[in-house]
Amino acid sequence: MAQQTTSSAHWQALHWQNIVSLVVALGLLPTALGLFPTVSWSQTQALSQFSSPASIPPSTSLSDSNPGSTASEPPADELRLDVSYNAAVPDLNAAYLKNQSKKKKDTEEGEQTKRMMWVVPNFAAVSANTELPPMTARDKFVLAVHDSMDYSGFTWTAILAGQALATNSDPEFGHGIKAYGRYYWRAFADGVSGTFFTEAIVPAITHEDPRYYTMGHGGFFRRMGYALSRTVVTKTDSGGMTFNISEVVGNALEAGLSNAYYPPEERGLRQTGRNWATQMESAAVNNIAKEFWPDIRRKILRQK
Repeated sequence: MAQQTTSSAHWQALHWQNIVSLVVALGLLPTALGLFPTVSWSQTQALSQFSSPASIPPSTSLSDSNPGSTASEPPADELRLDVSYNAAVPDLNAAYLKNQSKKKKDTEEGEQTKRMMWVVPNFAAVSANTELPPMTARDKFVLAVHDSMDYSGFTWTAILAGQALATNSDPEFGHGIKAYGRYYWRAFADGVSGTFFTEAIVPAITHEDPRYYTMGHGGFFRRMGYALSRTVVTKTDSGGMTFNISEVVGNALEAGLSNAYYPPEERGLRQTGRNWATQMESAAVNNIAKEFWPDIRRKILRQK
């Protein structure tokens, strides 16, 4: 009975960690998507040849060839040519500026950064409207190293360990500094093994792309549905779509491996299943955070 109680407490604490993360993310999204004015983009300077009337070749005096004309009164044909040319310049400038503004907006609206909130690794996220070449097996292992060994990975682990200690997710670890150390190294082992299983080892075998491709546009529910679907659907190295074996099987392997370093009360088939469900829940929350992170960064944090 004691074993079941501690296992249940561990699972509930992990579940509530994910729920808190999701609530915080969703609390920021309405502000990011509706309550802030749209960012006004600075217009790019027009093409140099259309920037000012000074760039328009001056009319050439025809007084020598036509004695009846003067420099201040060009012939009618030349005057019509100048008027037509000057009338075309504003249209060309407007089209150019509109095109440049649209390109800049499309690029920056879904732009990802290497880290979210400076402490959450985000190396696997791809900016919206971006096409990248296929990853080699080596590229996938390099990605896993960045996501797990970056300074933000250690910082995020410290936050998770503190949260687990505060919620007493594993009562057998005790309290105080020593207990925090026990939480920390196990949380770090969970993170590293999960990252390598889902981003490197399994994707290298199945030829799947472990990166998250940001949608970056569309309605809130459409983007939310897309982010959730990425836990079970992913791109292949050849550019197609397939069932996300890397995420589903990779998290199962991580949950099974945790039996090797957690106390006996946190082991067993039932507990492994709960750990796998928690990891899948974490992956879904992480995808939602990745999808809306560019909006939060631009509209709430005011970063470019």
